[in-house]
Amino acid sequence: MHKDVIKVDAQDIVKPTGEICVVYFSSPSNNTHRFIQKLNFTNLRIPFEEDEQLLVAQDYILICPTYSGGGEHTSGAVPKQVVKFLNQKQNRDYCRGVIASGNTNFGNTFAIAGPILSKKLNVPLLYQFELLGTKEDVEKIQNIIKNFWKKEGEENGKNN
Repeated sequence: MHKDVIKVDAQDIVKPTGEICVVYFSSPSNNTHRFIQKLNFTNLRIPFEEDEQLLVAQDYILICPTYSGGGEHTSGAVPKQVVKFLNQKQNRDYCRGVIASGNTNFGNTFAIAGPILSKKLNVPLLYQFELLGTKEDVEKIQNIIKNFWKKEGEENGKNN
């Protein structure tokens, strides 16, 4: 397990409520964007241009690609647009979990943006997938998110 992975205590997890929503970042290559479209969930894209801003007012799962050089080089693993997005307290407060993509060629830093964000936001790291993801990744993530989302009438673990 990577040093940046933390275990979130199940009783501290706040399950998302309302309509399933995914917030994601994708560079102009649109790799992450194409993957998100396959999930068929309501989604919001973090702007690539730094002068644009997104403010979220509902629970969401954050899906983020990893940018870094591999090995011990984790600086810049979380895209600066995602950092800017999360600098808004409201955006941090509505995040309920993280999914990250990466390249297995980078070994121990594969999809390291996920563990970094999970630790920073104190939310669970739900899944990591490689590059464009596979059909199986799409199905797994759909199931993970559906099962993670709070069902009508279900009690939330935190503060209950």
